[in-house]
Amino acid sequence: MTLAAGGQVGCGLKLPSRAVKSFWGEEMFLRCLILGEVLFFTTFAFAQVGPAATYAEPVLTTGGFYSFFDANYESYRMTGLGTYIDWTPPMFWYFGAEGESRWLIFKGANNLREYNYLAGPRYTFFIGRVVHPYAKLLAGAGEINFPYHLAHGGYLAIAPGGGADFSLHQRWRMRADYEYQIWPNFVGAPGIPSNALKPNGVSVGVSFGIFNGRSM
Repeated sequence: MTLAAGGQVGCGLKLPSRAVKSFWGEEMFLRCLILGEVLFFTTFAFAQVGPAATYAEPVLTTGGFYSFFDANYESYRMTGLGTYIDWTPPMFWYFGAEGESRWLIFKGANNLREYNYLAGPRYTFFIGRVVHPYAKLLAGAGEINFPYHLAHGGYLAIAPGGGADFSLHQRWRMRADYEYQIWPNFVGAPGIPSNALKPNGVSVGVSFGIFNGRSM
């Protein structure tokens, strides 16, 4: 991977350090939100009386999400938007594939930005009609715009993760997701020590089933 500096970068240039910002308020709110989702939909699943209507499990779904991430760079906590698509072949109802794009463009001071373009296998645990936990292992490109427009870098990113989809309707689902990324070949900006970057965080989103397949 190469690191292309933007503008003139002097030898030994260091970026000014930044005090760690308090992020407990947003983190606690997000944790309570996800916990509330789990409790609500789990209760809803067990509270239904009588036989449930038969419906078709989506084969192809697409959706969007909002992410809360630790950028793992200068103690920055960032948020951003993303989109994803899930494909589950009709002959393999537990194994499927997922692709996602994420743009962490908010709360990164001095124009710090991180972008992800990932894809890989996903395994879904069908334990009921409402809650669908899953595990995934994605890989692809991780990109970063360093503060002050100092440089832009693109690196290999490996991202294990997991979460759960909650059925809202025959085609609509809500998602709570956690992802831990590893950028093993990360090279810092001039004057900044280079170590593997490990951004990680949670996302909350909604998806829509485009094509239906197996009846549940």
